[in-house]
Amino acid sequence: MSLESVRAFFATHAPDIDVIVTELSSATVPLAAEAHGVEPDQIAKTICLRAGEETMLVVMSGTSRLDNRKFRDRFGPKPRMLGGEEVVAMTSHPVGGVCPFGLATPLPVYCDISLKKFNEVVPAAGATNAAVRIQPERMADLTGATWIDVAQDSAATAQNG
Repeated sequence: MSLESVRAFFATHAPDIDVIVTELSSATVPLAAEAHGVEPDQIAKTICLRAGEETMLVVMSGTSRLDNRKFRDRFGPKPRMLGGEEVVAMTSHPVGGVCPFGLATPLPVYCDISLKKFNEVVPAAGATNAAVRIQPERMADLTGATWIDVAQDSAATAQNG
């Protein structure tokens, strides 16, 4: 169901974007980079977090790590990663295929500025072997995302890109 919900999302909102399904798994950043012929940094990983009572998706560069201090400065409570079953329940996407498209439940989406150094990023597309190629700004526009700075050293990385 998850891959189909992502395909339906793009058919409705961006029919020019194709969902790419690969033979190989792209469930981790290194596997996704290999499957799509890009650097690991160019993979747009999506993490499902809870801060207090709010559940959200944060999309960031594949090799970026969440900076807990920056996150708390922005959102208040400490971030907590959701477990696999919770992630599937909230997004309909399996871990390794989580993306901000075709969600089961409307969730706030935040894109970290670490993505801005690329003309194109490769987020998952609802399955552990599916992805799309998309410009970061377009991904943010399509998902109603807010740009934030919560990755370790993402501000320096974005300025150098």
